[in-house]
Amino acid sequence: QVQLVESGGGLVQAGGSLRLSCAASGSIFSIGDMGWYRQTPGQQRELVASITSGGRTNYADSVKGRFTISRDNPKNTVDLQMNSLKPEDTAVYYCSADIIHYSDYSVMEYWGQGTQVTVSS
Repeated sequence: QVQLVESGGGLVQAGGSLRLSCAASGSIFSIGDMGWYRQTPGQQRELVASITSGGRTNYADSVKGRFTISRDNPKNTVDLQMNSLKPEDTAVYYCSADIIHYSDYSVMEYWGQGTQVTVSS
């Protein structure tokens, strides 16, 4: 089976930085797109940033210039460096990954359990 485990959330003051990490493990042949999403109560989950296996990135307009997504393909990890944090960045952050299974090369999207990021003003 496949698991995504996130770490790095917490409480930070506005203007501060946090780094989120997500590690995929299990029966993985390879990983396609990876991404970070966030969700606040009563709102839909929204894309924060994504990265292809080749390193092409995409960001939500609200985080461009402040957040940086990166991945380490051999380690099956994806990170999100968050700088100049604002109170409106407060949310539960989830990582996702398109996993190609080792057993049959089928593709499935997996999600982490979520990590809370709280930015105080």
